[in-house]
Amino acid sequence: MIAIVDYGMGNIASVQTAFKRLGYQVEVTDDPERLKQASHLILPGVGSFQAAVAEIEERNLADLLRNLAAEKPFLGICLGMQLLLDTGYENGISSGLGLIPGEVQAIETPYILPHIGWNKLDITTEQDDFAAFQDKHVYFVHSFQAVTAPQYVVASADYGTTVPAIIRKSNVVGMQFHPEKSGEIGMQLLQTFMKITETRR
Repeated sequence: MIAIVDYGMGNIASVQTAFKRLGYQVEVTDDPERLKQASHLILPGVGSFQAAVAEIEERNLADLLRNLAAEKPFLGICLGMQLLLDTGYENGISSGLGLIPGEVQAIETPYILPHIGWNKLDITTEQDDFAAFQDKHVYFVHSFQAVTAPQYVVASADYGTTVPAIIRKSNVVGMQFHPEKSGEIGMQLLQTFMKITETRR
C-alpha cells in the first residue's frame, strides 16, 4: 500500500488518481499506524512552506515522517519536495524535515514568477536512473526553489537560472514539478520512482 500523507495541503486527489492508474493500492491518511504499514510514502503539497510546516507539526507528523523516511521510499512533490530540505524562507524562516541537506529560497530570475508551465528536464548524469527523461517536458508551478549540493541534484530546469527539478538522497526523492499533471511523461516518472525504490529496499 502506498500512503499519501494527508496534512491538509496539496493536490491529493490527482496524485492518488495517478498512482491508481499505475495499478497501485493507494490510501490518503495522516494515521501514524497506517503510515507505518505503507510500503511507500508520498508527500504532496501546494501552498507556502511555512503553512505546510505548521500543518505537519499540528498533526504531530514531522518526527514520524523523518523516522519513516529512513526505512521507506519517500517521494516529495512540488511543495512536498521543498519540505524535504532543512530550512525554508517563505513567509519567514521555518524548519523542514531535513531529509536532504539544503534550503528553499525564492527563485532569482529575470523571468516572471511564479514559474508556471512546461519546461524541459536536464539530467545531471547519464548513469542516473532518470537518464531516459533528458529533455522531456514536465509541468511546474512554483516561486521558490531548492538550494542544495550538486550531489543531490538529479535533474534541473532552466528558468533564467538553474532550478533543481529532481533531487535525491538514497531512497528519498523530490520532484519540484507536478508529475500528476505532466501527462504520460509524468506517469513514467512516477513509475520510475516506484521501480528504483522497490529494487533498492
